[in-house]
Amino acid sequence: MACELCGEPKGELLHQDDKLRVLLVDEAGYPGFCRVIWRGHVAEMTDLDAADRAHLMDWVYRVEAALRTVMRPAKINLASLGNMVPHLHWHVIPRFADDAHFPSPIWAAPRRDGADHGRPGLAEALRAALAA
Repeated sequence: MACELCGEPKGELLHQDDKLRVLLVDEAGYPGFCRVIWRGHVAEMTDLDAADRAHLMDWVYRVEAALRTVMRPAKINLASLGNMVPHLHWHVIPRFADDAHFPSPIWAAPRRDGADHGRPGLAEALRAALAA
């Protein structure tokens, strides 16, 4: 099976190390949407040993903190689904009360036209916050 996350997935690279990478993805209506992608092809958190699970979750939490600092969302959604792409990755999604789906998940039917919370220099601001 070809895996779109095993290669170079689409998005702006914010961080990478030998175990994972963090991407800012282009998701219409959801600026700041990030993915933390494990570099090895495994499907579940329990496929990792305890140290690797801790490393992965540390980066999920770092991305959440960076998004909160930079974007000041009403909420952060964390999701690890893998139903469509069975490769371990976490979605870290800043949510705003006036986004198209709030308070529902972004994959639900929209409730309204969403406000634009994008801003110039977002990737650079997130990189700086991740490095801090």
